[in-house]
Amino acid sequence: MNAILPGPLAAAPDAVEPEGDPFLLAAEAPRPCAQVFPEPLAVIRVAAATARAFTVKAGQFIQVIDVEGRQCSDLLAFDAAALEAGDEWGLDPTVTRTLAGAAYPQPGLHAKYFDARMQPLLETVQDTVGRHDAFALACTSKYYDDLGFPGHANCSDNFNAALEGFGIRPRVGWPAINFFYNTFIQPCGSLGFAEPWSKPGDYVLLRAMKDLVVAVSSCADDIDPANAWQPTDIEARIYAADHSFPRAMAHRMTPDSPARLTRPTAFAPVTETLTRDFIDYKGFWLPRSFVGHGTLAEYWACREKVAVMDLSALRKFDVSGPDAEALLQKVQTRDLRKLPVGQIVYTAVCHAHGGMMDDGTVFRMSRDVFRFVCGEDTTGLWLKEQAAAGGYDVHVRDTTDALHNLAVQGPKSRELLTRMLWTAPVQPAIAELGWFRFTAARLGGPTGIPVVVSRTGYTGELGFELWCHPRDGAAVWTAVMETGAPLGIVPLGFDALDMLRIEAGLAFAGHEFCDQTDPFEAGIGFTVALSKPEDFIGKAALEARKAHPRRKLVGLAITGNEPASHGDGIYLGRAKVGEITSSVRSPVLNTQIALARVDVAYSALETALQVGQLDGHRKRLDATVCAFPHYDPTKARVRA
Repeated sequence: MNAILPGPLAAAPDAVEPEGDPFLLAAEAPRPCAQVFPEPLAVIRVAAATARAFTVKAGQFIQVIDVEGRQCSDLLAFDAAALEAGDEWGLDPTVTRTLAGAAYPQPGLHAKYFDARMQPLLETVQDTVGRHDAFALACTSKYYDDLGFPGHANCSDNFNAALEGFGIRPRVGWPAINFFYNTFIQPCGSLGFAEPWSKPGDYVLLRAMKDLVVAVSSCADDIDPANAWQPTDIEARIYAADHSFPRAMAHRMTPDSPARLTRPTAFAPVTETLTRDFIDYKGFWLPRSFVGHGTLAEYWACREKVAVMDLSALRKFDVSGPDAEALLQKVQTRDLRKLPVGQIVYTAVCHAHGGMMDDGTVFRMSRDVFRFVCGEDTTGLWLKEQAAAGGYDVHVRDTTDALHNLAVQGPKSRELLTRMLWTAPVQPAIAELGWFRFTAARLGGPTGIPVVVSRTGYTGELGFELWCHPRDGAAVWTAVMETGAPLGIVPLGFDALDMLRIEAGLAFAGHEFCDQTDPFEAGIGFTVALSKPEDFIGKAALEARKAHPRRKLVGLAITGNEPASHGDGIYLGRAKVGEITSSVRSPVLNTQIALARVDVAYSALETALQVGQLDGHRKRLDATVCAFPHYDPTKARVRA
């Protein structure tokens, strides 16, 4: 079966059945993502500064590949059946943006692309770049004419020529999906662009939702950085509809690292039967909410009964060797000399200037073995770099993919795990496990599935986490749900977790902290042990920042029910004195609350401030500085 139907491309000599490697040409660089592609139905080479048109059947897949890297490609699609009836229905940027609820323009791709009838034509399946224009014009003759290059090749004219045989009317400028086009919005509101981020072999994979006529270009622009000044080839490949590709985006630990596609966790065989509402969180598919429950029911289950959540996207690094403690003393802010075996401590990792790189928890597994659980791949890389630079006798092993974890949270979590887990006589029983302690356990008895149980969580409730090998993930989830059924257990998604953690005053990367925010400004100054004798990265800067603070994280109680949002400014009169880092309407407190970073001069309790919206001045929400956590401020529940 050939995906190319009669049209201008049918007799083209380079539209051939491929031979050899199903993804790479002989001259191409290694593919960025470890995925085996099937034999394509057809390969369409789009030479530099040209365009090609072809047809695909509903359900078939279209892969647009940047062969040499840093090359833009525009794509058009039309309903083939409508064209045969004399009607032209192609991609409509306004309809697509509106249905997607997205601003224009913005980097990235929409999940689906629609025509003016609101009929879906294409859906995005995989993307290894992440940086594309949502919907600008393919380049036009006017662009080059106005810059002094009359007669320059351009994508719109190339599209007109390629589509002529399909009876599609020419246009002076074609609105297109602009793959690999690195656009951004400047502060003045104008659209800017720079060299593409795409590397050799990067691609976008789409699925046709109708029989389509598709046109793909290799952008002709060689007078600016849009194609790194030198147009190169684009390749399109067509795959059969009966193949199954996982929906995924690519993540790179560093800009030069190989890309890795979004992957399911060990619990996906079960969670995928319970919901279709997943988000890509740091390279893993995690549930956002669950069918039959919903965010509010999930929230209340955690506050009143018990809930279970997949948190496998946390990064885990085992640090072992004679110098393990010395290395960790160097790279994080706590004093680990005081951490006994079986205990956990929450900590921060800082840059030399005091800004936060990450936060995390450190488990002391034995005298010379630690487990560092954090948020970022680069934290593990940082550990390895510092170990090498300091000549530490230590091994840092990434165990993220070897240890997946569930959070079991809520007032009945201890009762659930007591019924479900066995611990050896020399280990603490679940009922004896103290806050920020961990133990080894097994499901059901001494020969059951092994797990590690930690009394940790991110909800402000009594709670635990279960850490297991991925091969046991489905069995562990099933055991938790079956044991918890009489207790009213509910699966918990990310939306409900965000509500819970804001009420509990818990920091989240990109909200309460970033590399410009120190731990004191992030509300976790208690993690900084300036008194420990060893020097650690950022210590001098943190001493100075603590002595001369400029901003402080505070709680806000907001009057009324209108929602405030992350990034909203905090004002005193005309002056902006801070901004909201996280906010939520608290179900249990029945009021709007927020965490906010404000100037220390206005951080005293009961200080009256205002949340500024619209331009910060035309709409104000009254707010009062208050203590946080807003919920359970003494942490009596989590310590119970």
